[in-house]
Amino acid sequence: MSDWRVRAVRASKRPFSRSVVRPVDSQPAPEHSMDPRPDQPVEPVTLERSVVDAAVYRDGLRIEAPTDLADIYRKLPDRPGTMAWIGLFRPAEAQLLEAADRFDLHELAVEDAIVAHQRPKLERYGDTLFVVLRAARYLDEAEEVDFGEIHLFVGPDFVLTVRHSQAPDLSAVRRRLEGDPELLALGPEAVLYAVLDAVVDGYAPVIAGLQHDIDEIETEVFGGDPQVSRRIYELSREVIEFQRATRPLLEIMRSLEAGFGKYGTDEELQRYLRDVADHATYAAERVDGFRQMLQNILTVNATLVSQRQNEEMKQLAEAGHAQNDEIKKISSWAAILFAPTLIGTVYGMNFEEMPELRWAFGYPFAVGLMALVCAGLYLVFKKRDWL
Repeated sequence: MSDWRVRAVRASKRPFSRSVVRPVDSQPAPEHSMDPRPDQPVEPVTLERSVVDAAVYRDGLRIEAPTDLADIYRKLPDRPGTMAWIGLFRPAEAQLLEAADRFDLHELAVEDAIVAHQRPKLERYGDTLFVVLRAARYLDEAEEVDFGEIHLFVGPDFVLTVRHSQAPDLSAVRRRLEGDPELLALGPEAVLYAVLDAVVDGYAPVIAGLQHDIDEIETEVFGGDPQVSRRIYELSREVIEFQRATRPLLEIMRSLEAGFGKYGTDEELQRYLRDVADHATYAAERVDGFRQMLQNILTVNATLVSQRQNEEMKQLAEAGHAQNDEIKKISSWAAILFAPTLIGTVYGMNFEEMPELRWAFGYPFAVGLMALVCAGLYLVFKKRDWL
């Protein structure tokens, strides 16, 4: 095994950080024949388990359904206008290494495809393009965004697509192209355009779903839902991840457009690619807007939470103030009633030798003293607004 393949094998075994890509199903997608001629029986093929579909096209028409990569490789040389398109779903490392040998793929691109979990990018290795795309789809039941990853090797006479997720549905892309032979006849760049278009079109339902979630969050914020902060945080993470999928796509489209003249891209295909670039720009702008909206909503929510807390503190302070007033009143009356009780208690003691015990005016004096002390305390408390 060559040195670069050894490095690729080792790279595939390196640990990597957890990705937010959520694979929906660990099983490969069903294998279907994409031949648009349903009335004609298709011969069974012995393709590898991860090869979803493989075909050789000439002038936009499917002419072969090869059984393996070696068979495809034998059918391509010296046949102008012929192109092979192999679709792989989570392929084994050995299959990618075999494809690298057959189609002379660069070692760094193969290593990226083996390890996966790459950011969207476009790189050119000689006459082969290596493109990484991040697909997305909105899951209505879970109300969250599911992200996928797809790698494309686009050569002069072949396209190799490596999917690491269910989305996008490349079988639909293949059917679309096989239903339009004139477009498919434009070669591998037409396949690249169709895949780009499918990925970007898949962003539209995600944008609609995120907009719906943001509208719901706005209602919850002004409704005082205590759980809304957590939902804002979770949705912000999804929007940031979506932004990481859409923003690099603009650079990919600019790079493709810059190479139109140098690599002789068909004029009609140029128009199609510019249309995809417009849609990608729209998606990126909407995602940027969502992120700003969520930041504003988070700020508003923090302000509303502070206001509610201030109102609660104010209500607690008012309740405490009212309670203090009640305590003052109770304390004042207790003091007023305590004075005659004290005097009565002193004069009620059973002592033989007490001042004024046998005084004729002792009783009126005691009652008057009680009244005087009570009146004095009442006036003092009243002046201090305790009563």
